[in-house]
Amino acid sequence: MAVAANKPGATEGAAARQLGLGLMFEARPAAPLVPVPPLPVVALPLPLPVPADPLPVAPAPRQRPLDGDDSDLVPVSSPPPLELPRAPRIFKVGELVRAARLTLESRFAEVRVDGEVSGFKRSGPGHLYFTLKDDLGALDCVMYSREASRLKFQVEDGMAVRLRGRLTIYEGRGRFQMSVLEIEPQGAGALAIAFEQLKKKLEAAGLFAAARKRPLPFLPRRLGVVTSPQGAVIRDIVRVAHRRFPVSILLAPTPVQGPAAALGIVAALERLARVPDVDVIIVARGGGSIEDLWSFNQEEVARAIAACRVPVISGVGHETDFTIADFVADVRAPTPSAAAERAVPVLADLRAEIMLHMQRAARGTTAHLRAAHLVLERARGRIGDPRRLVDERRQTLDDLGGRAHRVLGRCLARRRAELAAIEVALSRAHPHRRIATQRAALVELTQRLEATARRGFVRRRTLLDAMTHKLDALSPRRVLERGYSLAFGPDGHLLADAAALAPGDRIRVALRRGEVAAVVDEVRGEMTPETDPARSGPKS
Repeated sequence: MAVAANKPGATEGAAARQLGLGLMFEARPAAPLVPVPPLPVVALPLPLPVPADPLPVAPAPRQRPLDGDDSDLVPVSSPPPLELPRAPRIFKVGELVRAARLTLESRFAEVRVDGEVSGFKRSGPGHLYFTLKDDLGALDCVMYSREASRLKFQVEDGMAVRLRGRLTIYEGRGRFQMSVLEIEPQGAGALAIAFEQLKKKLEAAGLFAAARKRPLPFLPRRLGVVTSPQGAVIRDIVRVAHRRFPVSILLAPTPVQGPAAALGIVAALERLARVPDVDVIIVARGGGSIEDLWSFNQEEVARAIAACRVPVISGVGHETDFTIADFVADVRAPTPSAAAERAVPVLADLRAEIMLHMQRAARGTTAHLRAAHLVLERARGRIGDPRRLVDERRQTLDDLGGRAHRVLGRCLARRRAELAAIEVALSRAHPHRRIATQRAALVELTQRLEATARRGFVRRRTLLDAMTHKLDALSPRRVLERGYSLAFGPDGHLLADAAALAPGDRIRVALRRGEVAAVVDEVRGEMTPETDPARSGPKS
């Protein structure tokens, strides 16, 4: 992994490098873009470290002055004054990492390094994270979205690249990394890689498929042109088109080179597509380098051509130049002049072809009339006198009319008999009769339903009364009214067994009227006839 380090500020005031082109463009918005050779990459030796605290040096011995005054003399043999050892500084982790970062960034403010991309990934905000490695080492790299948005190609694993940036330390994790400002592919240029990547992407999306290509109209009502209003391209298109056929031409002016050219081409296509009588559009530009034609290799231009409602002819560059627009367009022309030739036919050829068709139509019509006349003459010879044929046909017509009258009379009689039978059947099935019958049946069913409901109600009322008497007879209140009582234990539950009590327990006894609180004095077992008050009877 080769590294070249430049001193900080060495590139201040210089033009910024365009990504992947190896060209330098001066950062002036209004001035034209001028190519500048790339900066040379020079391997500079790393500076040697300088100790923070230099060793103390003994002062030189002072000589004796000539005037004899020795009051301020210091003996040569006297040792230098001793310095007390200073306590070592204790850093915090954040302070130490920050100091290391500042030192590293000041020493390696701008470096260039060659290597191979590995572990590439793109975060949600658009930051790029990858590792640059070679046979001797690996370097973590990050390229933030601000710089990544200016890349003209997609970074992939295994790609050999040259990076420009600065070395730094990510303080959050204390990780040594490189903050990348530019990425330049090694081998093929950045534009060539971007061209192939976009070509594969659009081909996979089906924009190059022959099935979606539309045929050109035979004779367009109006020809739309997307190109620069200056230059020879529009003049060549107008000259060639009007030389072939005087078609109306509508120009959508737009820059065809520069950073904003792609958006201008898209807007021009959309404006022309909204014109109702524009039947075909030519997207044209003169020849140039791949950098000059790069506006026609943008994805937004390709998708705008594919989405255009009318066929599009691409006439960009020369015959050897190929752009993404050529693959997406319905027809590719090698030059803008050839695009105009593809768009409109030659008027003289059309006139000659029309005359040829007219001559062929005249000859064909004459031959057809001659053949029809011959057929007519032959038919007339076979038919004979037309008046005799007319008389025969009239007699046949009278005969057929009489037969039809007789058959129609018999048919009407039969239909009348059938209609009378249908009327009788319909009167029997008249809705009034059916309604009266259904109404009588409804009354009968209503009476039967009421009688059945009455009997059921009486039966259920009788059953309810019987069950009410039984339930009333089994009620504990009835037992209390007969002189019995209910005893409840200390826990409030009804007592059924004397074994559940013990002497001293407090119980409640429910009588017919009121309750009695009692205390258990004695607990007995099973009730005997002598102890059962119901069997022993009242005492005398």
